[in-house]
Amino acid sequence: MRTNILGILKISMASLFLLGCSSGGSDDETVDPINNDVIPTNLSLSINLTGSDASNPNGDGTGQANFQVSASNAVRYAVKIDNNPLIESNSGSISYTFNDDGTNTYIVSAFAYSSTDNSISTFESVTVFVGNEPGYQLVWSDEFDVAGAPNPSYWTYDIGDGCSIGICGWGNGEEQFYTDRSDNVIVEDGLLKIMSKKESFSGSSYTSARIKTKGLFDFKYGKVEIRAKLPETQGTWPALWMLGSNIDAVSWPTCGEIDIMEQRGWDKDNVLGTCHWLNTNTNSNASYGEETNLPTSTTEFHVYKLEWSESTIKIAVDDSEYYELVFDATFPFDKEFFLLFNIAVGGTLGGTIDPSFTSDMMEIDYVRVYQ
Repeated sequence: MRTNILGILKISMASLFLLGCSSGGSDDETVDPINNDVIPTNLSLSINLTGSDASNPNGDGTGQANFQVSASNAVRYAVKIDNNPLIESNSGSISYTFNDDGTNTYIVSAFAYSSTDNSISTFESVTVFVGNEPGYQLVWSDEFDVAGAPNPSYWTYDIGDGCSIGICGWGNGEEQFYTDRSDNVIVEDGLLKIMSKKESFSGSSYTSARIKTKGLFDFKYGKVEIRAKLPETQGTWPALWMLGSNIDAVSWPTCGEIDIMEQRGWDKDNVLGTCHWLNTNTNSNASYGEETNLPTSTTEFHVYKLEWSESTIKIAVDDSEYYELVFDATFPFDKEFFLLFNIAVGGTLGGTIDPSFTSDMMEIDYVRVYQ
């Protein structure tokens, strides 16, 4: 009886073992589901800024941009500007308007999505200029974003003390020697810096710089905006101004002069706007000038503006107009002019130089010309 019970137990355990093996075999034969995911490929992003050309690589100032995103196996797209929300499109064509004033660089990320919602992405940086004036088109500008010497395609220099052209002191009794050295003029930190210094150089006791667009860019009529901060030292005479492009043929003042901004060396609380021309009745310099109070001219940036039409010249600081000249065909303001930026030291409007003066600078953020 004992032997039969043991036999039965052995048979039962063997059966259980076989059943367990059978169950395990069934799990091993399970088939995985098929992976139907679709992955986009060949993603591309193109960016077109309205009005972008060789002269205005960052656009025409409107800030308008068109993005085109494409990819294989994609059914919808999106772009993202910096950390802003996604902008989606089924076609991949997306229009966008940048609104931050000035010249700014952004990261544009592009995404492509498949029918199974898988995605791939890429990104590009884009630099955009915003600052167009209503009714005007930006035709020329320098944002001073490239460090080093001023752009040689835009700017050249007056060099010396004026004696080489027979007007020592540049006709105003000035005491500086103009150079093209980086000690006196340089672009850095997104600014054009014109620096006047007390130093013995080529027979002069001071150095500075005067840059101009003569022979490289001139224009007739339009609007000019220059954002600048002025030097504070007594005796420095900063100027943002224009001369008639025919000066070599007819000389000054026949060519005409438009001073968008000047400042006396002894009065740093005010700035001047002035025009000069030839009075044909007396064959001498004629001029008309006005000034406006600006006590923060040396501590803050301000936008100095010129609006020039066929019959008027208007000058403003920021949005405050303080100067208007109405002229006719007898004036020389119906021809092309070029731009000049400089700091003189001493002279007619510089006056007495502070004995403790060592150096000072004018900083210019941008210059923009609209028509």
